[in-house]
Amino acid sequence: MIPVTPGQIFTYSNILVMPAWALLVFAPGWKWTRIIAAYLTPALLAIAWIYITVDRFTPVGGGFGSLDQVAEMLSDPWFIVAGWQHALILDLFVGAWEARDAQRLGIPHGFVIPCLVLTFLAGPIGLIVYFLVRVAVVRRLPWK
Repeated sequence: MIPVTPGQIFTYSNILVMPAWALLVFAPGWKWTRIIAAYLTPALLAIAWIYITVDRFTPVGGGFGSLDQVAEMLSDPWFIVAGWQHALILDLFVGAWEARDAQRLGIPHGFVIPCLVLTFLAGPIGLIVYFLVRVAVVRRLPWK
């Protein structure tokens, strides 16, 4: 097996998500967009994440029980990459949901594009902005 560094996986992961995000912005109605953005790309990243966390990641003194334990884990480059992939996977999945939900509700895609960009750059902000756009355009709360 070819040795791979955390830096290489970081770079490859960033490159891998870009076409999926481009499809969500420029071709949201194409039949392959949903497959690539919501399933294929997150699944590939998840497989890499599993590989890192199961095969490579062995924290010493790290854990989730305290801030100090999390800080200890974040001193490991492999854990940093795993955390980054975690964010890439979830942000892309949320972006794909936003695009799909907007299509279902008839929200103009021009309103969704800024939400997708924000979700790509800062996931939680993009999600909140999408919720606001959704309520403003649909004119009702999701639970009503």
